[in-house]
This record gives sequence, C-alpha cells and structure tokens, in this order.
Amino acid sequence: MAKSFKYVILGGGVSAGYAAREFANQGLKPGELAIISNEAVAPYERPALSKAYLFPESPARLPGFHVCVGSGGERLLPEWYQEKGIELILSTEIVKADLAAKSLTSAGGETFHYQTLIIATGSTVLKLTDFGVQGADAKNIFYLRDVADADKLYEAIKAKKNGKAVVVGGGYIGLELSAVLRLNNIDVTMVYPEPWCMPRLFTAGIAAFYEGYYTNKGVKIIKGTVAVGFTSDSNGEVKEVQLKDGRVLEADIVVVGVGGRPLTSLFKGQVEEEKGGIKTDAFFKTSVPDVYAVGDVATFPLKLYGELRRVEHVDHARKSAEQAVKAIKASEDGKTVEEYDYLPYFYSRSFDLSWQFYGDNVGDTVLFGDNNPESAKPKFGSYWIKDGKVVGAFLESGTPEENKAIAKVAKVQPPAESLDQLAKEGLSFASKI
Repeated sequence: MAKSFKYVILGGGVSAGYAAREFANQGLKPGELAIISNEAVAPYERPALSKAYLFPESPARLPGFHVCVGSGGERLLPEWYQEKGIELILSTEIVKADLAAKSLTSAGGETFHYQTLIIATGSTVLKLTDFGVQGADAKNIFYLRDVADADKLYEAIKAKKNGKAVVVGGGYIGLELSAVLRLNNIDVTMVYPEPWCMPRLFTAGIAAFYEGYYTNKGVKIIKGTVAVGFTSDSNGEVKEVQLKDGRVLEADIVVVGVGGRPLTSLFKGQVEEEKGGIKTDAFFKTSVPDVYAVGDVATFPLKLYGELRRVEHVDHARKSAEQAVKAIKASEDGKTVEEYDYLPYFYSRSFDLSWQFYGDNVGDTVLFGDNNPESAKPKFGSYWIKDGKVVGAFLESGTPEENKAIAKVAKVQPPAESLDQLAKEGLSFASKI
C-alpha cells in the first residue's frame, strides 16, 4: 500500500510539532501533510523528560506537555492534528529513503510518497554497548531520549526506593538527572572523565559552582575516570560499576548520558553532509531539491559568526522548523523569506537553579557576581570576550529582564575596554546595552 502526501515530516519530535503548527498557520488543506514518527505519541516537548516527568510529587505526564507549551504556545493534542487534516503516522520506523524517487519505506513494508520532505529525525543516544563496555547490557542501565525511556526510569526509581544510582556523564543529562534522582531520595554518584562538568560550555569557574552546589545536595562527584564494566546479580540487574581508576561503585540504577549523534544514516550518499549533519542553506534547504533538514540533523549557516554550525538544542529545533516551513510556503508563492539569523541559546534547570547562555563561548572569560555554592541566593555570570568584543554571556538565577539583557549583549557584541572593568561591572554592563 502506497500513500502520497504533498508534505512529509520525517520524525515526530519537537521540530515536527512546531513545523506542523507553522504549516497550519500558513494554510494547509486536509490530507496534504503527514508526520511519520517511530514514537507512539504525538510530538511533545522533550526537555520535560529529564525534569518534571521524573519528579517525586505530581510528575508531568502527557497530554500535559505536548508541543507547543514549552515556548508558551498552544498545546497540540492528537485531536488538533485530526482537525487540521494532518495525518499522524505513529510507531512507524522508516528503513529506506529514496530521495531521487521521493519515497520512504517503513519496516512494515509500507511506501510513502511526498512532494516535499522535511527531515526532522533528531538524534539518538550513544550507548555504552556501542563501545563494547563489558556488562553494559545489564538490566536497569538507562538512557533517556523518549517517553518510553522515561517511563522505564521512573518505574526503576519507584522500585529501588532510597537506592543507589550511578550517573555516567557530566553533561546536560548527567546534571539534570542527578538532580532529579536526589529529589527522589536516591543516593547519587556522578562519574565523568573531564576535569569539570559541562565542559563544552562551562568554564572551570562556572563548573566549580555547580559541582559545589551538587555536592551540598548530597551528590558525590568522581572526575577524571570512566565506567569500564558492570556486574549484575542473578536477575541480570546491574549491581556494580567498575571504574577505570580501579574503584567499584554499588548501583541499583545506572543512568548514562554520554552524548548523542544525529540520525542521518538513511540519507548517506544521497545528500551533502558537513560537520556530522546534513548541510543546508539559511532556509534549511538541502543539496537535494524539495528536501529540507531541521533541528539536530541540520548543519546550517550561522549568520552571526559567518560559519556553518550544527546546534543540538530545543530552541533551535523549534525555530529551524518554523523557518523551513515559511521558506517552503514562500517558494510556492514565488516569494522569499529572510535568512535564518540565529542567536545560540542554551538553558537548564535543576534543584532551585536556572541558567541561560547566549552567543558563543570562545575567547577570554570573566566571572562576576556571587558564585559561592553555600550562598542562600547565589547569582553570578560570565562573559566571553573575543577580539575586544563580548561574544557570549551566561547567567545563573537571572530575572526575565536580566536574561533579555545578556541575550542582547551576545547579539550586539559590544566592545569591552578591559576584562577587569567588565568583571567589576558584571550584570550592569548588560543592562546598559
């Protein structure tokens, strides 16, 4: 059985939901658009999975966090797609993409034809089994990418009440899940090889605050080593984690967050790639006519810095999807849209903390404010300075106005006279811009 659509979005994550909303806003006839997803549910705001979904008290559940609530928009329930005549083709894995023939084939042998394709396949998590880590296939070793993963982890947290968890990885997932495990009164040890947490973004000075804060919350941190093996009990459940430095940690639960990789293998050899993603222009158009790529998989021109980048973050997943749909609709009407002009933005929330970062983390850095983890209300930030200009800004516990101010700094890139002066001025420097 072959089905044909004018537009197909491949992938059912954040980008897919925001693209569907933009199509509806731009005008869509019933039956023109299909979303093909290997997940069993309509698109939802993925960041909830590492935070509110795992809370011990009144955790978030679907349909509460379907897109587009994460950016203050309307919640698109499955009924919304029905009303708009958008076909949600769920629990469907596409195993073959033929871009020349404009067709997709599912694991179940179905064929889908399209006129325009949006690739929104996102990322998959890296697994320890991929690296041949001994015993990494034991039960109760968890990864977090989708609702099904989160459900399994939630069940384990309830089953292993007051148990011990080892969190492998010191990035986003590691930090957010360590916090939520502590909220569930689980004993937590974090393990990561780098000299400090979130090394792709944090400076040593920023990281020192979070490591101190987490330590005060009862999280044990082991740096400079990795998990090299796991032992399990007679039920096949993990019970110990062996570290490269010889230490052995008891564990009822292991959570792994060691990064992801974009899901582009279906398109290998059919489309131009760059920097690990599918190369696009400022309208998310790929090298193949009528094929667009958005979110994690797209390597696009970041106008602000004059270079090609790939950005793995929910904010870009939303905005790139909207840009692609605007460009598709404009080209059909013989019109143009403005080039994508993205300001990189990252954020995280854990415990009572909440940080935001805008811009580029290159060059010299200054730290300002109160970054003492013992403080009752810590509030601090950093600026990144390159070629005499402030190109990046980070703020912990900022107000909405202050966060807007640091975003403006990163966008405008004002000159900085001296690092000492900048450190002294701190947040007031941003509010003057």
